[in-house]
Amino acid sequence: MPFNLSATVNILRTLKNPALLYPQCTISTFDQLPVPVSKAFVGAAGEKEPDIRAVILDKDNCFSIPHELEVYPAYRETFERLKKEYPGNRLLIVSNSAGTWDDPGNKEADLLEKNTGVKVLRHATKKPGCYNEIFEFLKKSPDTGVTRPDQIAVVGDRLATDVLMANMMGSWAVWVKDGPRPANEKLYGKIEAGIKGMLERRGWEPPVPSSRTL
Repeated sequence: MPFNLSATVNILRTLKNPALLYPQCTISTFDQLPVPVSKAFVGAAGEKEPDIRAVILDKDNCFSIPHELEVYPAYRETFERLKKEYPGNRLLIVSNSAGTWDDPGNKEADLLEKNTGVKVLRHATKKPGCYNEIFEFLKKSPDTGVTRPDQIAVVGDRLATDVLMANMMGSWAVWVKDGPRPANEKLYGKIEAGIKGMLERRGWEPPVPSSRTL
């Protein structure tokens, strides 16, 4: 896996505040994702659903098998429901492979957009450090209505990139624990499940996004 300087630097934030690794919602696989996504956070946000106007999707081990540029067959129904609920730029793929400097000429990003019908963000910094690029893209897109980070939900399989990024941004995080390949088949899956269990045992709670602005 290519070196991710952004993740290495930003993980230091969690030494002071481990709750940054704590998602507001955990699901096993992508097809368990509620649509609309706001339903995932009832309870974390009190009895009222948050105003989720845009959803950020990770690719690998979230809705796709690593290195494949299409939606995993078992998840296609959920993916299509998301596209209808969050049309246009309100649904955005942010990968640490496609659309980054690991993707010369953005060839993977172009093919992924063609296969999914969803915009892939081209970003200079890898997750979790690209949250400003994400927020600026959504804020400048007139069809999203996004004005604050708490109107954004991030869906991904990595605590140290996807969930950390969401909490750093002040957004909502859905952690896909297993994905198309069970967590126990992935070393980092075992490690991250252990981290989440430790946070729970020690009484940490996930951050609740507020209506602040970046």
